[in-house]
Amino acid sequence: MPKAPEDCVDMKEVRIGVDATDRALIELLDTRFGYMRAAARIKGTREAVRDEDRKAYVIAQAVKDAEARGLPGEVIGEIWERLVEGSIAYEFKEWDRIRD
Repeated sequence: MPKAPEDCVDMKEVRIGVDATDRALIELLDTRFGYMRAAARIKGTREAVRDEDRKAYVIAQAVKDAEARGLPGEVIGEIWERLVEGSIAYEFKEWDRIRD
């Protein structure tokens, strides 16, 4: 079990924590992309895959949450922009795959 960031006293402990966090993020992304597969299955038209209003909302919420935690909103916004665009591309691919 990695130490909490504030309990780390050397770089080995920091790296163990970072690596564990990265694995947890991948697990969460696996779940998120599972929801993209579900959306591709549920949406009736290919045009419904891209929803710019929803995209803007998701990114704004991520930035708001990040800033409330003292994280850099601009960086989180950039990460979420890429995450959402990647999710949309994945959902398009899944939508097409399911219907071929």
